[in-house]
Amino acid sequence: MASPFQAASLVACPSYPNSIAWSEENLIAVASGHIVTILNPNSLCGPRGLVNLLPIRSFPIGVVNREDLLASCLIPTCLSRDTRPCVRSISWSPIGLAPNGGCLLAVCTREGRVKIYRSPYLEFSIEWVEILDVSDILCNHLQTINFGELDRSCASFSQVHEITSEKFTKKKTRLQSSSVCESGGRVFKKMKQHGGLPLITPQQYSTRSAMLSSLVVSWSPILQIPYGEDPYPVNCPSIDRFSVLAVGGKAGNLSLWRINDPQCYTIEHDQVSLEANLIGFLQAHDSWITAISWGTCAATDLKFHLILTTGCSDGSVKLWLGDVEVLIKSSSKVNGACFSLLKEVIAVGAHPISAVSLAVPEKSLHKILLAVGKGSGSLEVWTCNTSINDFQMAAVSDAHDQVVTGLAWAFDGRLLYSCGQDNSFRSWILNGRTLCDVPFSSNVSKLKLTNDLPQAFDSCFGLVLSPGNLIVAVVRGFDPDLLNPMYQAKAQKAAVEFFWTSGQALEILSHIYPDYDSQASTNLSGKDSVFWEPNILWSLRQYEHVDKPLVLWDAISALRVLQQCAPNDVERLVLEWFSSWTSCSGSGLSLKKFLVSAPIWLSKLTLRQLHLLNIICRCLKITEVEENTLKGRESEIGRTNGGKHDKLNLWNELLIRSEREVRERLVAFTFKAFLAQASVSVTKFPMGEFWPLVGIAQMECWVSINHGLINNQLEILGSEVGKLRKRLCTASECQDEEKCSFCSASVPFESPELAYCEGTEHNVEVGRTHKLSRCSVSMQVLPITPQWFCVCCQRWSAKLFPVAFFTSSGSPLDVEYEVEHRALPVRSKPLCPFCGILLQRLQPDFLLSAWPV
Repeated sequence: MASPFQAASLVACPSYPNSIAWSEENLIAVASGHIVTILNPNSLCGPRGLVNLLPIRSFPIGVVNREDLLASCLIPTCLSRDTRPCVRSISWSPIGLAPNGGCLLAVCTREGRVKIYRSPYLEFSIEWVEILDVSDILCNHLQTINFGELDRSCASFSQVHEITSEKFTKKKTRLQSSSVCESGGRVFKKMKQHGGLPLITPQQYSTRSAMLSSLVVSWSPILQIPYGEDPYPVNCPSIDRFSVLAVGGKAGNLSLWRINDPQCYTIEHDQVSLEANLIGFLQAHDSWITAISWGTCAATDLKFHLILTTGCSDGSVKLWLGDVEVLIKSSSKVNGACFSLLKEVIAVGAHPISAVSLAVPEKSLHKILLAVGKGSGSLEVWTCNTSINDFQMAAVSDAHDQVVTGLAWAFDGRLLYSCGQDNSFRSWILNGRTLCDVPFSSNVSKLKLTNDLPQAFDSCFGLVLSPGNLIVAVVRGFDPDLLNPMYQAKAQKAAVEFFWTSGQALEILSHIYPDYDSQASTNLSGKDSVFWEPNILWSLRQYEHVDKPLVLWDAISALRVLQQCAPNDVERLVLEWFSSWTSCSGSGLSLKKFLVSAPIWLSKLTLRQLHLLNIICRCLKITEVEENTLKGRESEIGRTNGGKHDKLNLWNELLIRSEREVRERLVAFTFKAFLAQASVSVTKFPMGEFWPLVGIAQMECWVSINHGLINNQLEILGSEVGKLRKRLCTASECQDEEKCSFCSASVPFESPELAYCEGTEHNVEVGRTHKLSRCSVSMQVLPITPQWFCVCCQRWSAKLFPVAFFTSSGSPLDVEYEVEHRALPVRSKPLCPFCGILLQRLQPDFLLSAWPV
């Protein structure tokens, strides 16, 4: 087996399969015993986040007589003695559901409770903040329907519990005697003897406990209204995007919860609420639900369906079809018609299901790849064609000697990873009806990061792939008998290891190299480099889709590894990728020739392509650039002496030209939005119901300063906006002069990035006294309050831009591009207009932060 290139130790060991999850904002969560450890893969030795589980009270479902404790249905409960809290299942939400625009973390405990946490982006603490207890909401709902029991002759549990929660006044006594039947009155008397809980039968206790005991959680892909169309249509409702949280329980039931986008994104509010609507129940199996996986498939050319896979302890696996339109309409009421059974893929068998993984290849949206791991260690792969309702077992293999604890498809279903409790970790390719074992890429010894972790593992508890599929992380537990009891066993219980998937072949190696020997190569030269380049290029091309969050950490890390061994190959790969967007492709293309034609093809690129170009230039090619080179006047391009810096200057110039193109589009979008809003009403401006337009005066100054250097269409727009603004605004409303946040001195506009105040007459210093930063969106001077920050380009922002700007395929500089005023009253998202990555609050070095690049 290949060696990891980095690893991190854990202070607690996982206890259940699938104990690791990788978020879309590039954070890793590990369910390790009584805590959830949250890591930044970019800095494993740096700060960490923590979810610390505390002892939780039991569900208030009732009590049974002491003599009934030996009933057969209560024997598992009576024999349970381990009261220590433990994490059973974790799952990250899609990006954008957290109050700061990031991901939420759903945690399921051994006690059966499910809670949702957010990052402590405001509090100076490492502990993540609980914002919702899903189990409490579920318990309250089941109480209102008396847990589905048919006998309603007496007062329901929720009614009786409500009565006992108040003081026993005469008024409550009269209410009790009038609303509770005679049998309910007897129950009420007994409840006072049992702490306010009703006396129920052993069977009732067992059934209610199973209904409330959750085992596994999983978030669906993001859904939007209407699905598959523009995310911000004209008649857009208040809720635009949402995800479905599936919670599987011991009773075989599945509760489905709709979690909506926040009404607004913030980094300042300390009181943040989250609304979760129970939209349906699904009686999926007759026993414990042990595994869940989501996917989407095509129903028609324009309509998509959700695919839900559930695995059970009785060995059965089922596929469910979710109607997106019904899910959208079921926003606040319980509706059992959201999902229908598509196929029972595997019937009840002797071995429980421990892991399932679903993949829908992008080139064939009607095809589904389903991998199923069992408690026996066997692995099954099924292929499903939803267009003709065809389901076939493609392959079966005795992959592991013990329980399969993790499964993950990679590279659009072309590669499958699995791990087992027997400490084995393998990768597979489906070749016809056979699973072929694929060797890992050879060890890159000179690039391997050293660590002092012992090689004393005895089991794997799960694996997960990075957002770009180029890295796989595996969590393993240590064998305490093999550790030093004084120096290792006390502090090291488990570890997370990271392996490159970049160098793995996506086809059977014997078809490509008949004499291939995976042990022959010890570095990236030779045959391994043949696989690194296409795999990295595949990963980069996935980010050209505007729906995929820009988290390129693994791709940039792989490029840096390849750059140390073959720098010319990396530049050729990057240029090949860039040239595929333009008409400049061809053999022998150099960076200098590519840059000469930049003014022609830059204006034709989509905004997402410009973002990718900016990120690659900053994070990969430009390693030493002074701050003022890129943050001063854009017409000034930093030059360094020496031939070895010539190429750096070319990348520097390419970045500046690309960012200037982005800024022109940002200003053009704002100008056209201004004209669109003004066309609605010329008597009242600004209109509060629209997206707030700020910084118009500063943008006009920027257009004036860069006269002759920017697009002619933008200068025409600036002239129209200037005339209209003078006509709409009174003198008091058009104060263009800005004040310094420190000394209240005037601040002239000279640069869109930086500002210097003119000082005050009370200061002893003469001239400019305070250096200020400007908002990357509005070009206004930033106030002295917490602001959004981009970890890639180091820019700040006080305002957020509408998502319509980021998702549009055209450029606002095009004459035919129009900004509909009706599409503007929508919430903005915290995305950097120059890099496209998620903005965040700048944290101190001792707190955990997400690094998407």
